[in-house]
Amino acid sequence: MTKKEFTAKDVQDLRQRTGAGMMDAKKALTEMGGDMDKAADHLRAKGIVKAEKRAGRAASEGSIGHYIHHNAKVGVMVEVNCETDFVARTDEFKQLVKDVAMHIASAAPLAVDKDGVSAELVAHERLVFEQQVRESGKPENLVAKIVDGKVKSFYEEVVLLMQPWIRDKDKTIGDLVKEASAKLGENVVVKRFVRYQMGQE
Repeated sequence: MTKKEFTAKDVQDLRQRTGAGMMDAKKALTEMGGDMDKAADHLRAKGIVKAEKRAGRAASEGSIGHYIHHNAKVGVMVEVNCETDFVARTDEFKQLVKDVAMHIASAAPLAVDKDGVSAELVAHERLVFEQQVRESGKPENLVAKIVDGKVKSFYEEVVLLMQPWIRDKDKTIGDLVKEASAKLGENVVVKRFVRYQMGQE
């Protein structure tokens, strides 16, 4: 297969065309040698697109998973939902819940998604970033763009679904959940979690 270089815009175009996640789109373009049509077909074949379309369906079944670190100083409980009790009992779903719980223990996210991060915290971080950028001597016309980039990086550090998975940094937890949804044929949602660490409120 003849390979051609692809750009970030190509990845974005493929995402808009298929509804797939960023990592899935990038991987498909890489595997298909930069061919947009073949990459789109590849994503459809894998079921990623169908998984995205399932996102609006009710997910009221599932399970609450837990993980206690070997030193007994970090513990996690997480609720992951799916559409049927049948899927909730499958090994694939149970493994997903376990993987997510272990990731939370290690990566210490603050919220499941961006909406769960307090506006006050984001505003505070933005002020800090603005001060850092201005003190670094960057031109004023670039400050807002640089700060926006830093805020995006902040979300990727603290939002569970945006964090790189501890076992595969090329994949986010959001990607992991979408892949599970594609394999299981149901909408899969990380609903909420609680992380306990000794000595922390």
